[in-house]
Amino acid sequence: MLRHDRYGLPLSTSSDLAVEQYQTGLDLLLSLWPGTAQTLEEAITADPSFALAYAARARLHAIQAESAEARSRIVTAEELVARHGTERERSHVGVLSLAINGQSVKALNGALAHVDRWPQDILIMSLPLGAFGLFAFSGMADHDQARVDLCERHARHFEADDWWFLTYRGWAHGENGNITLGRELTQRALEVRRNNVNAAHAFAHVLHESGASEEAEAHITDWLPVYNRSGILHGHIAWHGALVALEKGDAERALAIYGEHVAPSASTGVPINVVSDTSSFLWRLQAYDHAVPAGLWDEAATYASHYFRQAGFPFADFHMALIAAATGDFRALESRVAALTDLVETGSLPAGPVVPAICRAARAFAEEDYAGCARLLEPKANEVVRIGGSGAQREIVEDTLLVSLMRSGEADKARALLDKRLHRRPSPRDTRWRNSLVSG
Repeated sequence: MLRHDRYGLPLSTSSDLAVEQYQTGLDLLLSLWPGTAQTLEEAITADPSFALAYAARARLHAIQAESAEARSRIVTAEELVARHGTERERSHVGVLSLAINGQSVKALNGALAHVDRWPQDILIMSLPLGAFGLFAFSGMADHDQARVDLCERHARHFEADDWWFLTYRGWAHGENGNITLGRELTQRALEVRRNNVNAAHAFAHVLHESGASEEAEAHITDWLPVYNRSGILHGHIAWHGALVALEKGDAERALAIYGEHVAPSASTGVPINVVSDTSSFLWRLQAYDHAVPAGLWDEAATYASHYFRQAGFPFADFHMALIAAATGDFRALESRVAALTDLVETGSLPAGPVVPAICRAARAFAEEDYAGCARLLEPKANEVVRIGGSGAQREIVEDTLLVSLMRSGEADKARALLDKRLHRRPSPRDTRWRNSLVSG
């Protein structure tokens, strides 16, 4: 006899315990909360033939960058669902298999087709959404709008207080510029389910985009202690706190947060978060005229040397370029740029020529060729969105352009860019920079 999940979707298992543990594990997975692995394993133990439990476990392995384990579990799910699964379950497992096996274009198309038929299948609907989702890493220039469109197309299928949908709908609107709605939705999501790091993260991003530094600091200080240090995004939420301190010009506080939560020796995050958070923080620190303590860049480089060796993942490529540029490893940087250029020329890099360009700009900046850096970045400024990630993460590229303009004597261009940024959101740092240009 079929059981059902909380949205009424049939589940091919005869075990009530398996359903209970699967639903709990799915909620933990979609809120990125500790305990997910154990709970999903208990669902598998309760019914070793329950395909969707293996599929959800495979998804968690993939999030944790445990590729071999993810592939093994999704193969088991495919074998089981082929023997006794509904059409929806077979499609569910098939889409996850495409994503886990790196077939991102097919996975995105499959996910969109799947949720058109089963919009409340939230594990599949989650795949295109978020900063690291299939839309964000598709190379699309309009992926922020695409997330909004997906959420709004299916909003009628979710209750007003559905914490999962509130989280992702709020994230989508906040990143797409509707700060008021984004804040309303993410704040409500956190009220409905406080143990939800995705909502806490989305709310931090909305506060960042609105320039609410004091509120962001209070939010992170209040919420982070409830999230165990083993949580995947613990270090990344702390990274947001370090950025707030930098916004306020408090490098000492920012470095303290970095050392306690963000640095490779402290973070329990997955490699993409650790590499991007460490490199972007240290790059900002020096770009904002603060000294980077000895050894921090080397520590980041040592950690990063184990990951993302092959070019072709634009978000990682850019952050690896920052590390190489900052540590003077220009041979590695140029090798990556050459590989990226080849991919662009063969049409194999959907994000396009912006990727090698911003990597070259990182070297120019590190070599204090600020005019050259600005020449590389200015024509590509509107294309940086193609590398994926969030607005807060990509802001480092615009910061690098802005500092390059100021240091190369392009005061008028720097003022124009600052005015545009300050119109979009107030920023203590940008205000200080704008005032310095006026007084200068």
